[in-house]
Amino acid sequence: MSREPVPQAAESADPDDVLIASKYLNSRYPWQDPAEQVPYGRVLLIAATLKWDPAAVAVRLEALGYADIERPEGPFPGAVEPDDVRLITGVDRRFGAQPIDLGTTVSLRQVAESAALTNRAPADVARRLTDLGYRVGTGAGPLPESPHLRDITLVRADRRGEYFDWGAEVSAGQVLELAQELSCSPYVAAARMVALGLRLPYTPDPGDEQLLGHRDATSTTPNGGGWYGRWWSPPVGHILTVARETGRSHADIIARLRELGCQPPDGNVPDEPEPDDLVLLSENVDGRAPWMVKNHSVGLRVRHILRASLATGRSPAYVAGRLTELGHWLHENAILPETADEADIRLLATLTRSYKDDVHLEDVLRSATLTGRSPSDVAARLTALGHRLPDEATYPDIRPLARAE
Repeated sequence: MSREPVPQAAESADPDDVLIASKYLNSRYPWQDPAEQVPYGRVLLIAATLKWDPAAVAVRLEALGYADIERPEGPFPGAVEPDDVRLITGVDRRFGAQPIDLGTTVSLRQVAESAALTNRAPADVARRLTDLGYRVGTGAGPLPESPHLRDITLVRADRRGEYFDWGAEVSAGQVLELAQELSCSPYVAAARMVALGLRLPYTPDPGDEQLLGHRDATSTTPNGGGWYGRWWSPPVGHILTVARETGRSHADIIARLRELGCQPPDGNVPDEPEPDDLVLLSENVDGRAPWMVKNHSVGLRVRHILRASLATGRSPAYVAGRLTELGHWLHENAILPETADEADIRLLATLTRSYKDDVHLEDVLRSATLTGRSPSDVAARLTALGHRLPDEATYPDIRPLARAE
């Protein structure tokens, strides 16, 4: 197999000449072909490697027989620093590491990745590339003057390796997805993306954090939980709470959440909330997050209805009716007692079956053991509450020994 001719520089006694002639600047084959144009970026890379001025590199290349050298519009820049190598080397390495093409506009991805690799601010990277003779794209305003590692992800259009470029429009849903991936506030992500030169269908507002933050009483994170994402439907309890805390109307909150990329509310937001609504909608029946999420499969849990009934002093029928008005629903098999009883709440807490499922002998025996009630008592009470017990079994009237009084 034949090789291309060895350039005169590769046979030089000067080690610098050998390095200049090597295609990958490693003083080894393959060699840079003197018949091809020497890219401007290669001149800069040689300058950084040998610690020469780019103009001196161009002079030496010509002396070694490389007559066609790509040059910037103005004079060559001064010294090229070692850190500049990461700025000059292109981020698209499908065909190996290559210097940035002088004839194209430096991409937003190039600026973001170079900034991360060198721990420099995007604005600083853009200025340095401009000083080196490159043309850098711009957004609607100045680039950030502070570095941040999340910038690389924020300019990524998808996981297939596509990236946003200067002035690209990013959908609200994409902002939420990227924020979720980075575990950061969607507002912070949106504001940074605008600063990086991207366009959004809305103007980021600090108040968005309160709208998008879902809170959890047990959480220690700054927003108290997490952030609603692209496919989330904010619970009614969240919207009512934000309205009470901010004084904004329900309609305004819902409209802004939709503008930010969220799904419609998970239920019906009342025009005039009732005093007990937040208690009924809260998982812990305490009027605070976490909020109950609409169960599209099995409907309301009777245990929650009974707990809310005791917490508010309302009847189970009232609680179920009000929750239905708020967008929830009760399974057709459910039978509500006239009054709430702690014994029923304890019993239902042991049951792992919904109204869509049959309750079998082993379920009854498990509940009997956990509650200290007899299997026959458990079976009778579950039947009275609407659960199906299809097993042809005789349930003992004896309470479990371990729990018997």
